[in-house]
Amino acid sequence: MKKVLFATTALIATASVAAADVRMSGYGRFGLDYNSNNGDLVNNGLANTAGISETNITSRLRLQFDMSTEADGGIGFNARFRVQAESRDGVAGTGAFNGARFGVTYGGLAVNVGNIIGAVENAPGLYVTGTRSAGTGIDGMGFHSLVLKSASATKSASATTGAVGTAFNWDAYSSAGVGSNGIEALYSVGGFTGHVSYSQRNGGAVIGTANGEQRTAVMVSYSFSDYYVTAAFQSADNAATYTTTNGTVLNPNDGMYFLAAGGDFGQFGAKIAYGSTDVADSVTLEGNMDIGAASNLVVWVNSTDVDANLLADTTVVGTSTIGANAGASDGTSFGINYQYDLGGGATFVAGYVDEADDDNQFQAGVYFSF
Repeated sequence: MKKVLFATTALIATASVAAADVRMSGYGRFGLDYNSNNGDLVNNGLANTAGISETNITSRLRLQFDMSTEADGGIGFNARFRVQAESRDGVAGTGAFNGARFGVTYGGLAVNVGNIIGAVENAPGLYVTGTRSAGTGIDGMGFHSLVLKSASATKSASATTGAVGTAFNWDAYSSAGVGSNGIEALYSVGGFTGHVSYSQRNGGAVIGTANGEQRTAVMVSYSFSDYYVTAAFQSADNAATYTTTNGTVLNPNDGMYFLAAGGDFGQFGAKIAYGSTDVADSVTLEGNMDIGAASNLVVWVNSTDVDANLLADTTVVGTSTIGANAGASDGTSFGINYQYDLGGGATFVAGYVDEADDDNQFQAGVYFSF
């Protein structure tokens, strides 16, 4: 079985073509996507948009550029940016360059600015182990295995929108935007890796003062043989909050914890991950197995306990109260991912996810790297 990867799968450049100090790499993926959510009148507390089929094509084409040079004294300088085009549910996605990340390296130390990786995002065990999408299926299918859960910060007259799910409310390298525009430092020695990141968003009303959300995160991990343990934490100031109808204020971006441990056992692998936010506590168990020389099967199950105040939340419209929070799904979800190596950098991928709210998704398609 492939060794445990210590960088987010989505950030890895595969099959690079080197040309002096510039490397170009990327991948393409396309396949069939079935999503029962699209057929629901109300899904996760939100009214769905009419005119979207339950079955669509999902696709992405990504091209990545990495540039580097080394100055006298062994100090390295590097930069990365991407361009990609994608479509899901028949809606075109991004098709332009993202924000660049710049870095300086010396020995085991790396300092990045701009579109940073983010300390939480870089934690081993955060995503599904070894899959092409870093989740389940061709495009991750909502990444329900992730243990860091968030909630919408708004309500509407038509539905309760305190939906609990994966909102990626931590700093991460963005393939479709400018990114966090922050600063981070990574240090590796032996089996130890430490990572600290900071970002400051603009958006305040006072001239000369950003007053936007500030995120500070730290991650530490240690690997030994084919095993690893990791921990990550994020604090946030001026973050968006969600206030329940009983007055409880929840801030899922502040006080975010993540713990994971996993490893390889020959033909088999396993992982346990735990995440905690103001909104929910969540645990994921994962197991994977090599089948012959070319196939791999991953199975995961996630259990999420949503904060009781959010779970019982209601929406008040005029003088009427509309039900409990249908969007705060509390329960168990599971997923299965199968991959078959076709050779030449191409992989057949199929996956199924059963969500905590009983909706389900299925995908099958091909991923190829270059």
